Parts: sequence; C-alpha cells; structure tokens
Amino acid sequence: MKRRPHIVLTNDDGIHAPGIECLWRALHNANLADLTLIAPATEKSGTGVSITWDSPVLIRKIDWAKNTPAYSVEGNPADCIKMGTRVILDSPPDFIISGVNAGSNAGRNVLHSGTVGAVIEGVLRGIPGVAFSCENGEAPNFHVAEKYIPSIVDYLLHNPLPEGTFLNVNFPHAAQDTVKGIRLTRQGKGRWAEDPYLHIESEHGSSYWLGGKPEERDEDEDCDIHLLREGYLTAVPIHVHELTDRPFLDAHKEPFESYFNRHLESSTELQTSRLL
Repeated sequence: MKRRPHIVLTNDDGIHAPGIECLWRALHNANLADLTLIAPATEKSGTGVSITWDSPVLIRKIDWAKNTPAYSVEGNPADCIKMGTRVILDSPPDFIISGVNAGSNAGRNVLHSGTVGAVIEGVLRGIPGVAFSCENGEAPNFHVAEKYIPSIVDYLLHNPLPEGTFLNVNFPHAAQDTVKGIRLTRQGKGRWAEDPYLHIESEHGSSYWLGGKPEERDEDEDCDIHLLREGYLTAVPIHVHELTDRPFLDAHKEPFESYFNRHLESSTELQTSRLL
C-alpha cells in the first residue's frame, strides 16, 4: 500500500497567526496527508533564509486541534526547517508548505520573505515545497486562499516539482469570493521598498524605522505582479538549486583567469627584482 504523504506546515507570522490556522484547516479538511506544524513562536517577517547563531533555539510542543503534532520554535522560519528535520522529526517530510502570509510575496519580495525562506531551506535539503501569501497584508483574504490551497497541493503531490524548484503562490486582494483565474507565470520585478521614518533622535544618534511601501515598476503582462492586479491567482516556479550565472561564467572564465594570472606573474617578477 502506498505510504501516506507527510507535510510540514510553517510560516513567518508565528504559530498562532490566523494564516497558518487557515493553511492547517484547508489541508486537514482535504485529508491529503499527515500534517505537522513547526513554526516560529513569534512573528519573523522579513527574515528570509537567515538562521539563529547567537542564542540557543528553544523548541516547545504545543496543543493543536485534532491532535495534530505542533511545535513552537524560538527562531526564524529557516530554523524551523533545520530543527524540524534534525531534531523534531524522525525522518524528513515529503513536502513543506509555508503560509498563508499576510502580505504579498510576489516579484522580488521572495528575497526577503521568511515565508519563502522556510521553503527554500527545505528545497536545499531536497524537500519540495510551496509558499502561500495573500496580496493585501492589512485585510488578507484567507477565506479565499482556503478554497484553493487543497487543489494546488494535490496537484503538486501528483506532479512533483523538479529538484531545486519551489512554487510561490499569491492570492489577489481583488478576489473576495473567487479568483478571476489561475495563472502559472513568471516572477515580476516589483518589491517592498524601504520608506524610513524617524523613531528617536538623541545625542547618541538617530534611530529610524525601516518602513516600507510597494515599489512600482514597469511590469510585463505575463508576470505575477501584473496578473495579481488583474485579479488572478498567481503561481511562479522558482529555481534555487544553483544560482550560477552560466552565460557569464562560460564567456569570461578564460579571459578572467588569464588576466589575473598575468598580473600575478608580473607582481611576482617585480617582487623578485626588488629582492635582487
């Protein structure tokens, strides 16, 4: 008999955030897999794939509905995956799902997102995953996300992602009942840009809140940023297995190395002549 999949649920908004409750409810009701929650004890938005080096990571087992195993981790989302695979679980999960985030992780926001960071940490360990986010952080439409999560997860369980690839899914705020459609598309250029404002000014210096606001870019029509504005649910396959710029490497490997080898030889000859 085929083994039932095991999925770890995590996020960056904290284990008591409504988004992860929405995620758990959608998948529990769909009965697609065995579930375990491993999520930060507190909000860790914007932590990307950063990890905790400067303090011990406290893990607590907590109560969850329907006796679902759940663990609170005093660390970042990536720490949750590290501790989950090395300390909490007896064997790696089959899949990691992160979210549902309150706020867009479309475009280049994936580079800062703790929601996405947890999934990347899993992908680097050979565990496929998907990140779910609602476009509007002020009033996230979790009730809409809950409708579509099971079918997306079911598709990915039956159509595995390539090694090194995860799926980044965002729900449009324009959808308050159903989405206009679903688009598998590519990443846009938009991101959450800094908008600093003064916090305290004193004789010791000035402190600022980093702040943030959407950065408007000219976007192609076939990218997640544009399609979200049009009311579509967007899903972007993002590959992180290797980040090497192969065209640059292939074009510059020989001239780059030759250039520095010549300079190294010249420098060595100059030093030798000074010693004579």
